Amino acid sequence: MRYGDGGGMDQAERARRERVRLQAAELFAQDRSAVEVAAALEVSTKAAYQWRRAWLAGGVQALASRGAAGPEPKLSDEQLARLKARLELGPAAAGHGEDQRWTLARIGDLIAVMFHVRVGVTTVWQAMRRLGYPPQQPIHRAIERDEQAIARWRRYQWPALKESRHG
Repeated sequence: MRYGDGGGMDQAERARRERVRLQAAELFAQDRSAVEVAAALEVSTKAAYQWRRAWLAGGVQALASRGAAGPEPKLSDEQLARLKARLELGPAAAGHGEDQRWTLARIGDLIAVMFHVRVGVTTVWQAMRRLGYPPQQPIHRAIERDEQAIARWRRYQWPALKESRHG
């Protein structure tokens, strides 16, 4: 999967790769060759040789993860937590009573009001990914929808209707 398709490394994958590099450092400290390290950790010999050079030059710290590439996120973790709490109140609480959907543009406007910073749609999308929200198509439902009445109908009336078709 390419980076533009949502690929790339997340935090868990970065941590996993760092653990492998640190295992390589331990093996290098035991005077194992790069070829042996590559075979033991199931990585390419080219990677093992690069890690060995880095380890010799800078020690274990040279093999530590440098974090995500690119600039620092516009919103801090604390700001994201506040944003998530506000999003969970729903669009109506932010003044969008006519349409009960969050859009990236609306969330961007909310970020501007809450944190006094203007961000683009891509930055909003990345923030939503950091919060764990999946990309999704909105479900169109009436504001007046009564979930308890629907559950009651499904439980008691629908089975009776199903039985009457076979009779």
